[in-house]
Amino acid sequence: MPVPMELSRIIISEINDKQIIYLKEIDGERTFPILIGLFEATMIHRRVKGFSSPRPLTHDLICQIVESLGGEFHDVVINDLKDHTYYAKLRVRADGEIIEIDSRPSDAIAISVTCEPHLPIYVEEDVLNEVMGE
Repeated sequence: MPVPMELSRIIISEINDKQIIYLKEIDGERTFPILIGLFEATMIHRRVKGFSSPRPLTHDLICQIVESLGGEFHDVVINDLKDHTYYAKLRVRADGEIIEIDSRPSDAIAISVTCEPHLPIYVEEDVLNEVMGE
């Protein structure tokens, strides 16, 4: 059963290649970091802070394409961890069914915070157990 999570922290460093976002369990204490790129971290930070852009950025464009084609974003599920790399599914409802789209967690979370209202974020229990060393 996927665990509901929320974006709890974004750390942007000008001297490091990798940036860090933290997800926190909504009804619990578990939290963990995900390393992401500068572009994705900046995009997530801008959306969380309510900054807009005069022209659509990549994640805005993706949202507009899905909606223009009659789809509706459903949620984000971080579903796997292999060799220290997280994997996610961006889930879209179209024609009455859920379509799962393979995504980097950073892009899926950026889309999540671009959508209004923000999309729910879930992490599979086995991924949480692995990252927490349980």
